[in-house]
Amino acid sequence: MARIPYFNIDQASPLIREMLSSRQMLNVHRIVAHGGATAEGFMTLGNAILRRSDLPAVLRELVILRVGALCGSEYEVFQHRRVATQAGVPPEQIEAVLSISKGNPSPSIFSPLEQDVLRYTDSVVRDVKASLPLFEAVASRLPPQQLVELTMTIGFYMLVCRVLENFEVDIEDPAPQ
Repeated sequence: MARIPYFNIDQASPLIREMLSSRQMLNVHRIVAHGGATAEGFMTLGNAILRRSDLPAVLRELVILRVGALCGSEYEVFQHRRVATQAGVPPEQIEAVLSISKGNPSPSIFSPLEQDVLRYTDSVVRDVKASLPLFEAVASRLPPQQLVELTMTIGFYMLVCRVLENFEVDIEDPAPQ
């Protein structure tokens, strides 16, 4: 059970109601909506990452799942397993990216770019700043826009996980399709 009551979206500002009108209503939205203007920024950035980013969807979802796993966020992992599948991430990659204890991603499952991006994700989550060789490896494979989007995706989903975990947001019942 969430630590605070879920926000009644009918009482939200017109802008928040409009932002949520094109989305599936999830409990995370009903918690974030308490944030007023910060909720607007949160939803705007989340929408940009999910719908308007140039970062390939498969890379984005591998990163989001990895951040969710590293942050111990069951809700985030639950929601993005479905999104990752819809984006075309193979089931064996989904399971591998969620297995934190296995260390570096397997070359037989992930492309060299995916391996570098996952190592970069691990480093940014755990150490804040990736080493120069790791940064350069990713930067040599992604254009600057995608590199910035990658880093912003990692940071945004770290925020999402912290909101989910601190407010103990419940996974929807029944689960969204």
